[in-house]
Amino acid sequence: MKNFNHYIAEKATDAGYPLDGSDFSNDLANPDTIERINTFLGAMGGMEHLVPEHAMNKLRERLGRLGLSFGDVDLSESGGTVSLPLTQFGGRVGKDETGADINDDGISHKVEGGLSLEIQHETTSGGTHFLKARIV
Repeated sequence: MKNFNHYIAEKATDAGYPLDGSDFSNDLANPDTIERINTFLGAMGGMEHLVPEHAMNKLRERLGRLGLSFGDVDLSESGGTVSLPLTQFGGRVGKDETGADINDDGISHKVEGGLSLEIQHETTSGGTHFLKARIV
């Protein structure tokens, strides 16, 4: 029979929980990370939606799992392209080591100019919608 300490040690090393390891990180300065996220977003863009707002909510939720967020989106009925600035982990607010104020998106200190989410909205003749997103 296992004792409690053995169970805890076993569970801590083999829990199956996702972790930020060498196979994936939230380092948005790494082009491989952006490529992986864009691949995932491309797969989501292949799905047809009856209500575009539901697709936006799903996109917001999935990017939120990576600590990424963006502002409200107003999708027109005719479609089009929208570009929204991204924020990682809610941005940074405070002071740095030298006492200078910090108030940014949490990305622009790693990637010059920050990153944006480009969303292309297409409406089909049948009244369904495709939302194709990518980080630029």
